[in-house]
Amino acid sequence: MKALVLEAYNKLVYKDVPEPEFGDDEVLVKVKAVGICGSDVHGIDGSTGRRIPPIIMGHEASGVIEEPGANVKNWSKGDRVTFDSMIYPLDDWYARKGLYNLSDGRTILGVSIEEFRRNGAFAEYVVVPKNNLCKIPEKVSFEQAAMVEPGGVAVHGVELTPIALNDTAIVMGAGMIGIFTIQALRIAGCGKIIAVDLENEKLDLALTLGADVGLNPNNCDVPEEVLKLTHNRGADVGIDAVGIDATVNSALKSIRKGAPLTLVGNFSPQINIPLQWIVSREIKLIGSCGICGEFEAVLAMYENGTLKPEAILSATAPLSEGVSWFERLYNKEKGLMKVVLIP
Repeated sequence: MKALVLEAYNKLVYKDVPEPEFGDDEVLVKVKAVGICGSDVHGIDGSTGRRIPPIIMGHEASGVIEEPGANVKNWSKGDRVTFDSMIYPLDDWYARKGLYNLSDGRTILGVSIEEFRRNGAFAEYVVVPKNNLCKIPEKVSFEQAAMVEPGGVAVHGVELTPIALNDTAIVMGAGMIGIFTIQALRIAGCGKIIAVDLENEKLDLALTLGADVGLNPNNCDVPEEVLKLTHNRGADVGIDAVGIDATVNSALKSIRKGAPLTLVGNFSPQINIPLQWIVSREIKLIGSCGICGEFEAVLAMYENGTLKPEAILSATAPLSEGVSWFERLYNKEKGLMKVVLIP
């Protein structure tokens, strides 16, 4: 089969590779669409340490079942599916508690670290455990289904965040996760949503998809502007979808006393935060890791139009052209947000 392989750091190659083998509790999926995640783009140069070559990356995908394993009873050849990329043991303490995204033995499709290596979906076929499958609704396209994971990451973060009806929320970052977060906050009942980003084009998109106010830190003092919009108290809810010192600290200064700040973005492995500010104002910091059971809800929201994945889709292209699209994303080409590749 053909696949896009990271043979060495900064060396992606479209080439022939053996078709993957699958076990009795797994299915072979023929990939119909696979999204390029920001973690893949950041991973190709080795900076994240989570894409050790050689590896077939790709964890946001959809397709049809080509062949089910011997123990797979409820799925058939030809079923339209997407899948959670987080592979978890069913007998893990966290998994039994319903917290499979925190399970000790979890692995991830398209990721390779010292502890594990699991090829992903930038290929014609990918192997998926039966427990990770999710049926694609009739009205949801393969391209939309390949974007369920970023939608799920945003929805998971919002679900973890204590929100009351008509709360004012601030979202740091209006990239892919931020845009989904804004939509999810509106669904959750927020009354006013403030989007913050350095790019005016992203703020314009945020305003069309549920944000009420767009703030660019290059043009204003964000915490000061938020105070003006919130009776000098600060926002009731904060979500950071970036994960760097500047955005987290700006969010901390923009939310009111006693408010939650949910950290979804994790661009930086370590940041500096004002401990005394957090303690003296009883700020609640909440970490949000991936997805934990949100796939079906997100697919339903894609189907009924309350979440709009097509709004962030910049381009679809053949997998054979993947190298050039990775280069364009890596070089931060203006206007590019989400690219879906078609094997």
